[in-house]
Order: sequence, then structure tokens, then C-alpha cells
Amino acid sequence: MKNFFEPHSIAVVGVSRNPNKVGHVIFKNLIEGGFAGDVIPINPETSQILNYKVYSSITKVSKKIDLAIIAVPANVVLKVVKECNHVNVKNLLIVSAGFGEIGNKKLEDELRNYLNENKMSAIGVNCLGIYDAYHNLDALFIPRYRLRRPKPGGISFVCQSGAIGAAILDKATEEHHTFSKFISYGNATDIDESDLLEYLAEDKHTNVICLYIEGIKDGEKFFNTLKKVSKIKPIVAIKGGLTEQGGKAVLSHTGALAGKKEVYLGIFKQTGVIYAESLEEMFDVASLLEKGVACKGNRVQIITNGGGYGILSTDAISSAHNLVLASLSSETASNLKKAFPPTVSVHNPLDLVGDATTERYKIALEACSKDDGIDAILLIVLYQTPLITTDIVEVIGEMHRETKKPIVVVSTGGEFTQNLSYSLADSGLPTFSYPENAVKALDKLAWYEQKKRVL
Repeated sequence: MKNFFEPHSIAVVGVSRNPNKVGHVIFKNLIEGGFAGDVIPINPETSQILNYKVYSSITKVSKKIDLAIIAVPANVVLKVVKECNHVNVKNLLIVSAGFGEIGNKKLEDELRNYLNENKMSAIGVNCLGIYDAYHNLDALFIPRYRLRRPKPGGISFVCQSGAIGAAILDKATEEHHTFSKFISYGNATDIDESDLLEYLAEDKHTNVICLYIEGIKDGEKFFNTLKKVSKIKPIVAIKGGLTEQGGKAVLSHTGALAGKKEVYLGIFKQTGVIYAESLEEMFDVASLLEKGVACKGNRVQIITNGGGYGILSTDAISSAHNLVLASLSSETASNLKKAFPPTVSVHNPLDLVGDATTERYKIALEACSKDDGIDAILLIVLYQTPLITTDIVEVIGEMHRETKKPIVVVSTGGEFTQNLSYSLADSGLPTFSYPENAVKALDKLAWYEQKKRVL
């Protein structure tokens, strides 16, 4: 699998002179993305593209090739694969569509059999491509100006759907999530989600694995892989096609059978996989795990400068399955009452009210971080109130570095708020726009920590 993500040389078969064609886009992305190795374009109908010499066939290339990316029509794919095998190129990324997903099962079976018989490995068919932030490997067929690429980080996203993968990767980048790898694997003709999970379990740059699946072809292999990998790294999964109509859509999308909802949810529960109910929740949970948040206990203290947000947070925690509201110790409560004006409600939520200052937040954070009855802090900061200075970002960051307790920050607002939130996120703090999302993510994390102890 290493040659897929750390190749020294890549041949792109099907590089057109047309800048809108898939092969051209991939070739250009590899170059503009800063890939350090050789990129070799293959096209029998031209001699030069983007000032690169073009070869008429992969068989005409004298250099050793670690990875071939195939972007040709479906009826030509097998011919190209045979040419790759002829020159001992065994690792293939096949983005071409037109196989089992449109009912052309015979052609896909023929391709699969040839790959297996000749000990070749392929990601695809019918996929968006792959991206490795640490090795500047951008083999996606969407132009870089249309889809922003994330900075290097700890999330790896394995996604069966290319369209979902592209949209979420773009949105996640905007929200300052950082990635190790993004892998679109399409029909899983050869390499499937289980193979990719096993590889990522050993990848030193991956801290958490996000998984979007539509259908599984080898259920036993998938179950055993989840059981093994989830003991090494957390997996956050979402399953498409859980309804009858959604299952029919899956069949026409990647040619895979969706399976029953209860079966998948049971598998996730048994293997310690965190099940996400939405794509948004998947990355909410992943952001906590990526930043090393661990819920060693389930008692949550709310600190807020907005009473309404405190109420909503209280409702969310009270409705959670794995969280409870913390109780301030008598010592903590006494110290805070001495430090704060009588308008401050020293309970849970700890409401610092609308005239809260940066200093008031600092006092509250220091006290709650030392209270043994508190396992995690849900910190709500509405930056719009006039007495809070931008120095609060440094105050929160310093407390985050000093305490082992998770601090999850919630701030709602426009550009000013978002810039401060992004600053916190870049310093390693998980940030959310709404308390309900933060609590749901913490709740899933608490379940995962409990599950780890018994697996």
C-alpha cells in the first residue's frame, strides 16, 4: 500500500490536452500540489502537455513506475491494466467509471479477475482519487481552485462516494480541520475499505479514521478488521443507504448491496466504532479525537456568558446518553462566590453574565480545572459582549495547555467570532458554533472511552 501514498514516480494514463478532462486535471494537480517525484503523462495522440514529454504508452517508459493512475474510458481500462502488468507496474489508481455501478458487472468482474491472477493492486474503479497531505500527493480529479486541499493533520477520511468526499473535504478545510489522507475508493473492485482501514491503523500520521460506506461485499472481513483497527485507532463511521430507498440508490451508485440498518449498527457497537448520524457529526467527533480530547469521565461543567446558551447546553447534557452535569465542590463554589459579583450564578451552568470580562473567564477556568468533580468543561464564549478582549484566546489556550481536562469551546457569530474560533482551533482546541453539536460529539466520545475499557 505504501506505493499508493509514497510513490517516487507516477504515470498518468489518459492525460488529455483538454484542461477539463479528468486525466489532465489529475496531472496538473500532481504538479501544482508539489509532488516531489516524477510525473509521467501517457497519451498516444500527442507529444507534449504542460511542457512535459508525453509517452504514447506506459510500455514506452524506461523509468521504474511505482503507481499508475488510469483515467481512460471503461472499455479501454483492461487493455491499459495489461500494459501496466507487462512492465511490472502493480499498483493502480483507476478513476474511470462505467462498470458495475451502471450494470456493467461483466466488465468489472473481468478486470477484478485479471488483477487477482496477476497479483496487482488497485484503488477504484469509479472513484475521485486520493490525497496525502504529508507527501504532497494530490491525485484528485477536481481542480484545486474548486476544492481546497487541507493542511497536514491527523484525520484520514475513507469515503466510498467521490461527490460526498469532495464536498466534505472542501467544507472541512474551510473549518480548519487538518488531514493526513483522503481516499475515495468507489466500487472497491480490488482494494476495499477493510484493506484501507488496516493500512491507516499503522499510518503514523493518522490519529483518527473517518469512514463513509454505502455497501460491504465481504461482511466477515469488514467485521474482523473493525474489531482489530478500533483497538489501535478510533474510527468514526457513517453508513449510507440505511433506508429501503437509500439502499436502492446505493446499488445504482457503486453497485454494492446496502444491507440492513440493524446489522451495521450492531457491528459498529460490537467493534467499538463510533457511529455518526450525519456527516457534520462525523467531523465534530473527529475534531475532538484529532486534537487528543479524551473523556476519562462523564461529568461536564458549563461556563457561559449567555444564560440562554447555558440553558440549551443543560438541556443537551441532560438528554445525552453518556454525560451528566457536574456539581461544583463546596470549596470551588465558595472561592468563586468570593471572586465574583453577586450577579454571577455559581452553579452548573456557571453563568458569568453579560458583563463578563476576560479575567472573569480566567478565574472560572482555573477553578473548574482544579475541581476533582469535573471531568470536562463546555466553555461558551460569546465574543460580542463588550468587556471580553481578544486576549481571551491566549487565556483559553494557556489553560488548555496546563490542564488535562478537555475544554470544548462554543462560540456563535460572524467573521469576528469565526476568526477567533479558527485561532483556537489552530492551537489545538476543539471549537463549535452551537452547544448541541458540541454536546453530541462529547457524548459519542464518552461512549467510545467506556467501550475501549471492555473491548
